[in-house]
Amino acid sequence: MPTYLAFLRAVNLGAKRVFPKDDIRRVVESVGFTAVETYINTGNVRFTTGMRSRARIESALETAFAADRGFEVPTIVFSQEEFRRVAEDVAELSAAHPGLARHYVYLMKEPPTEDQTAAIEATSGNEGRMVVRGRAAHALLSPGYQEGRVDPLAAAKLFGVATNRTHTVVTALAARWC
Repeated sequence: MPTYLAFLRAVNLGAKRVFPKDDIRRVVESVGFTAVETYINTGNVRFTTGMRSRARIESALETAFAADRGFEVPTIVFSQEEFRRVAEDVAELSAAHPGLARHYVYLMKEPPTEDQTAAIEATSGNEGRMVVRGRAAHALLSPGYQEGRVDPLAAAKLFGVATNRTHTVVTALAARWC
């Protein structure tokens, strides 16, 4: 059976959107998915399923998460191979831009259009660059970017449904699950 990785958006960020990883695992198993594992408490989950449609997998998970939690949990799913390519892009971009202060990866539910990609990449400036590769947008932040800002390049509004992870988490997940 194919293996997938799912990334939950906006969980465990405050008192009202709590979704511990053991509960995530339980809910994913309740949908009938198997070999379920989670990694850290930020909404990263790996599983196998006979389903082939990413949209159907996302819908099944989002429905189950909402029923369990009482709030919507946008979910972005990648196949193992898709996520392996994201991690390869992380390594390539990090090597091509030594001295980065931070490298965030925004995982998008849908691939951006050419116009959206151009708009996302146009947010690049003195604080860093945005680079889009498929359903991942890489924020390559230079030393001196304004620390503590969630979206220092003001690009997130252009992504549609997305969630971000650090390059360290992406690399660790790929090593562990791909």
